[in-house]
Amino acid sequence: MKAICFYFQIHQPFRLKTYRFFDIGNDHYYYDDFSNDDIITRIAQRSYLPANEMLLNMIKENGKNFKVAFSISGTALEQLEQYVPEFIDSMKELVDTGCVEFLSETYAHSLASLEDQDEFVQQVKDHDNKIYQLFGQHPKVFRNTELIYDDDISAVVASMGFNGVITDGAKHILGWKSPNYIYNSPVVPKLKLLLKNSKLSDDIAFRFSNSEWASYPLTADKYINWIAELPEEEQIVNLFMNYETFGELQPRESGIFEFMKALPRFAAQKGIQFWTPSEVVAKMKPVDQLSVMHPISWADEERDTSAWLGNTLQQEAVHKLYSIGERVRLCRDRRIKQDWYYLQASDHFFYMSTKHSQDGSVHSHYSPYDSPYMAFTNYMNVLSDFIIRVEEQYPETIDNEELNSLLLTIRNQETEISELKHEVEMMRNNIVKDTTGDFPVTGSEEPAKSTVKAAAPARPRAKAKKATARTTASKKK
Repeated sequence: MKAICFYFQIHQPFRLKTYRFFDIGNDHYYYDDFSNDDIITRIAQRSYLPANEMLLNMIKENGKNFKVAFSISGTALEQLEQYVPEFIDSMKELVDTGCVEFLSETYAHSLASLEDQDEFVQQVKDHDNKIYQLFGQHPKVFRNTELIYDDDISAVVASMGFNGVITDGAKHILGWKSPNYIYNSPVVPKLKLLLKNSKLSDDIAFRFSNSEWASYPLTADKYINWIAELPEEEQIVNLFMNYETFGELQPRESGIFEFMKALPRFAAQKGIQFWTPSEVVAKMKPVDQLSVMHPISWADEERDTSAWLGNTLQQEAVHKLYSIGERVRLCRDRRIKQDWYYLQASDHFFYMSTKHSQDGSVHSHYSPYDSPYMAFTNYMNVLSDFIIRVEEQYPETIDNEELNSLLLTIRNQETEISELKHEVEMMRNNIVKDTTGDFPVTGSEEPAKSTVKAAAPARPRAKAKKATARTTASKKK
């Protein structure tokens, strides 16, 4: 029996406005709100919302037999909440079917797993808290930014409690092996690896509407037959793609929505099921270990990290950013924390790529800049201002160890002051109880004064009554 595992990625960065050298130190707001609103609203209307409606209808028509998984970055969720709140509602409706699973990832869709382990762990926690807050799910399977993965990352992911990881079935890693099996990490054998079938995924995501493609037009029955004809022992086909595939990369006019709707019917005829990643992890056993010595991803022809770290511009920007990571994590300024996450989005470094040919055209298509050098200059101007703000709170002249010690002392003093205030409050309550017999009260009340005021008028009223009695008696006489 074979199964298909569908996983869709949703991510949008907070795009930067044009930020010039003379803005450094004067302007601390970095974002192009108009572009962010326009882009995510347009994509949601053309892709996310109709695709959600499509999946909901597919689930209703096929019951529990059709299932999918999503990973949505924290930065995308924030923009969707702000600009397209109806998407969040439609996603909750999908979740209520019990046929949708959310995967874990970094909140900022960042490269933290390659540069800063502490930051990486913190972002995963923040992302999963956001998913639980919105959708009530605790992610069980992990997918890193752009499916970045290696053996070192597997150890960190396993330490966070995940039992499965999604990554790319890169040819230079698999060699003669097939991506249609479950593998495990040699570093942490209990961690299972789900590998993207790049050929079958890209047939939908990139080639579906290409009239020059040899297999055009792609129909649902043809596609399911391809999967059914795979060797019997190859039981899982992982189809991973961006959610913009539906309606954006492949326009509605191409027939992509009708293609998807027909898949479950033809799959049922061939005995092919649909599983979520956590179901795959639970039901299937690894056939072998897969060692990944150097980071891989699902980007570009190389399937490595060169899309974000392939030239000196990108490397300089990334290393400069993460050089202040420890100081930012010590900070309690909400705006600095927010900007820190937004500036980590991998897209900023993707725009700085100087690749050519097909990969270069992909980078140019997504970039809002005229050249990689403009992307680098704009980002570094923003980063320079951000670093100034961080150093105003935590000067660079103080090393991290000394800074940690000072902050620990301050926080200990804050705790001690709080405890002393509590003791004073208890002592005040005890004094009130001893002198008045009343129950302890909160510090905002003033029991002693109110008690005296209530009791004091009692004697004058008694004297007044006696005086009145004497006066009446004398008159009678």
